[in-house]
Amino acid sequence: MAREPQGRGGRRDRDENPEFADRLVAINRVSKTVKGGKRFGFAALVVVGDQKGRVGFGKGKAKEVPEAIRKATEQAKRGMMRVPLREGRTLHHDIEGRHGAGRVVMRTAPHGTGIIAGGPMRAVFEMLGIQDVVAKSLGSQNPYNMIRATLDGLRKEQSPRNVAQRRGKKVADILRRGDEPADAEPAEA
Repeated sequence: MAREPQGRGGRRDRDENPEFADRLVAINRVSKTVKGGKRFGFAALVVVGDQKGRVGFGKGKAKEVPEAIRKATEQAKRGMMRVPLREGRTLHHDIEGRHGAGRVVMRTAPHGTGIIAGGPMRAVFEMLGIQDVVAKSLGSQNPYNMIRATLDGLRKEQSPRNVAQRRGKKVADILRRGDEPADAEPAEA
């Protein structure tokens, strides 16, 4: 059997996983002034997800753009997190996320709303697999801070099943609307 060609460093690339999609959010060109002129480098910000409730982000720096993107993608895959989704399409409840001066507000939305969010937040929602959400970025417009604030809010997301399990109740008790208990009789006026 023939051996497959190996990448740099003698390791075979394991990045051929079709289950993950990635989205390049930002590329920043940085320069360093040296004796002979300027040296340019690139910083890439990438969001990776399986579009079924897992998402992660990474940043990579290198002298060439493809290498920076590859590094960022690898870091994003290492730092993935799972987010519970309602019906696989939206959030369970409204959330606010913060990071530094960045603040984002994310609201659950009815079927057919679509993703109403700007730039970096949209990339996170698309890679996560959310189809209906309304989000607003307040404060910092820096894509790094916006993504971190979005992921901070998504970490706070809790499904009714998790809340019921933690509180020792049934899911129906958690989802019940109104303030009166289940066995209470309606008061007459």
